[in-house]
Amino acid sequence: MRRLPSAPRPDWKQKIEEQGLVFSTTTMPNGRKIEYWNESAYYEFTEDEVETLEKTAEDMHIMCLEAAKYLATGAMGDIGIGQQALELAAESLMAADMDIYGRFDFIYDGNGGPAKMLEYNADTPTGLIEASVAQWFWLQDVFPEKDQWNGIHEALIRQWKKLQFRTGMSTLHVAHSEAEESGEDWMTAAYMRDVASQGGWTTIGINMSDIGWDPNLNRFVDLDNFMISTMFKLYPWELMMKEPFGQRLLQRAHNPRWVEPAWKMLLSNKALLAALWHLYPNHENLLPAYLGDPGPLKEWVAKPLHGREGDNIRIHAPGIEIQQPGGYGREGWCFQQYHALPDFDGNHPVLGLWVVDGESVGCGIRESDGPITDYFCRFVPNTIDAPAPVAPPATSYGAAL
Repeated sequence: MRRLPSAPRPDWKQKIEEQGLVFSTTTMPNGRKIEYWNESAYYEFTEDEVETLEKTAEDMHIMCLEAAKYLATGAMGDIGIGQQALELAAESLMAADMDIYGRFDFIYDGNGGPAKMLEYNADTPTGLIEASVAQWFWLQDVFPEKDQWNGIHEALIRQWKKLQFRTGMSTLHVAHSEAEESGEDWMTAAYMRDVASQGGWTTIGINMSDIGWDPNLNRFVDLDNFMISTMFKLYPWELMMKEPFGQRLLQRAHNPRWVEPAWKMLLSNKALLAALWHLYPNHENLLPAYLGDPGPLKEWVAKPLHGREGDNIRIHAPGIEIQQPGGYGREGWCFQQYHALPDFDGNHPVLGLWVVDGESVGCGIRESDGPITDYFCRFVPNTIDAPAPVAPPATSYGAAL
């Protein structure tokens, strides 16, 4: 893996916004603007690297399912979600409720060593539009002769088709929280409507706060009092369980088919890291991790079980003492062995490996200036050092955007 310079397209800002990446610009408190999308560089993989990393992600997904089964037993407590939520997640896992997608975060430096898993964002993973859409169009404009590690769009359509075939359902409600103001959740929900529509679904958009409960139907309904049968929600399960309607979620027989399903509470929780290390100690792709305290670790990263975007992360390592602000931590902590991020001339990348139906389907790379990948990181596109496929699959973006 190499980080190489690239000349930004003159109209790159307009193009990424047309493709749905409307949330690239962040205005700092001092008025300075920083950009999330960065095409002044790109990362290039070899074909062998991609094959190895794909297998790593797929193996890790299988291991995570085993770790989820272990967490579902309660062997590590209620992992900050409460006993009722844990039982709901266990029921969902046992029922094999079908999911759509997830994103691993891995450390990888391209120097021959094994990739190390940092976490699995399996409930409401971010970074989808830039990884699936924006970097693909960048490739067509800048390096059309090259390949890219990116089959996310086609994989999502296949999975939505598969879900429809298995369930016999045809109408999909797609919800996000309007409290998220950057536009990322709204555009991600719109993109999910796009791929679901291409997969054969009739989609209906709704805000999470507009979901209602009809006591006569004993069902969740939309603003037109239409019963919700299948629901994609871009909203974390642990927050749903705390909402006023949270107790209704325990009545599986009267609930929609939720996507992502309730068992994703087990995979999106940082307790998963400790469960993995317990089940697979010394695995080459894992970092030692412990629930509640650092255990034998001398250098560690403390992660709140429900944390996101680097909030409340604490790092204790030689020459590094960091404590990030945020509102997480009351639910508990997981302590993971500290491992420095790769350093490409002051840029520190993390590989986001997307998994759909257990298959590794693409990579999105975020890089930061420091040891924590937070709100101010940058997304950088990738290529594979190989020619573009002779007959790339037909791709249609933007039907719902």
